[in-house]
Amino acid sequence: MNPRPSLAAGGSFFFTLHLNDPAATLLTDHIGLLRAAIRQVKAAHPFEILGMVVLPDHLHALWRLPAGDGDYPLRWNLIKVGFSSQLPPLTTVRLSRRLKRERGLWQRRYWAQPMRDEQDLQRHLDFIHRNPVRHGHARHPLEWPYSSIHRLVRAGVLPADWTGQDDGDWAVGER
Repeated sequence: MNPRPSLAAGGSFFFTLHLNDPAATLLTDHIGLLRAAIRQVKAAHPFEILGMVVLPDHLHALWRLPAGDGDYPLRWNLIKVGFSSQLPPLTTVRLSRRLKRERGLWQRRYWAQPMRDEQDLQRHLDFIHRNPVRHGHARHPLEWPYSSIHRLVRAGVLPADWTGQDDGDWAVGER
């Protein structure tokens, strides 16, 4: 699977982004900063979040971009910079990253996959909502506070007892 698909305008895409340190908890420790960065980017460069889950060291998101716009790399760059710039400086940033004005917080690459059809989209959405259970952060998807599952349950799209289909070791962009 190509980790960087073509920039198809107006499509739906699944993303996985990791922090460099797998033991880090910055994303959940500073969830307000991450949410603010996302809101700011959405205001300037609109997109729809179909589903998202934030775990301590990585996140998964499913976006739909506007018709005629396929520039998700710009959006992710702005989100990462907006979040990272609000954190205290990291003390150990390699010279190669400093020269590129990077802080070393995020992995340089991320998983981006276009959705083929509605079934593919649904499978990725289920994966997003089951991910906290898969990683041992919760026993039930609704126990994890940093997930779009709560919005979908409130809207009546998913039942409150939803547990999803366990896809076993299907792991897109996971470590």
